[in-house]
Amino acid sequence: MLTGRQQEIWKFLTDYVDEHGYPPTVREIGEAVGLASPSTVHAHLANLERAGLIKRDPTKPRALELRRDPMTERRRATDVHRLPLVGEIAAGGPLLAEQNVEEYLSVPEPLAGGGEEFLVRVRGDSMVNAGILEGDLVVVRRQQSARDGDIVVALAGADETADEATVKRFFREDGRIRLQPENDALEPIYAEHVQILGKVTGVFRSL
Repeated sequence: MLTGRQQEIWKFLTDYVDEHGYPPTVREIGEAVGLASPSTVHAHLANLERAGLIKRDPTKPRALELRRDPMTERRRATDVHRLPLVGEIAAGGPLLAEQNVEEYLSVPEPLAGGGEEFLVRVRGDSMVNAGILEGDLVVVRRQQSARDGDIVVALAGADETADEATVKRFFREDGRIRLQPENDALEPIYAEHVQILGKVTGVFRSL
């Protein structure tokens, strides 16, 4: 039997994963349910794990797997959507992204929001703290604008001829744009020209 707080955390986890395609951080869980202490959040997650609802890997960021009701999962498995894979995006030192469709892949329906979306495969480790690892497929909704804090796919360079695509977190800062990696060992990118290709709305990987 789950406590009221554990039920609240479980609901937040399922809603967050359905919306984003990847699990929240401990800090995000605490903020959502009003728990300031990470150790308290970890204690509740341990109880959820003992209840068989989640599986955790403490050595990896955001490594939290939800174990839902089998009937629900079978129903969700039928809710799939096919999106084009358009080449690899460098999430480290930016690499030219090939703008041709390599193949169409089926993704869970919660990751396909019904807009104009595509997939790119991530290279590098600059977004590991956001739970985006090398080899992951990110779902990108095509749009030309972004809000501060959004994770975007963007072309960045000295001018409008920039053709190097990268995955970074977007911020406007002092009249310029900062593309911030989610890796403490890496420096942000400040480019004269930034063209947003789309917003990352989800991520999934093959086990």
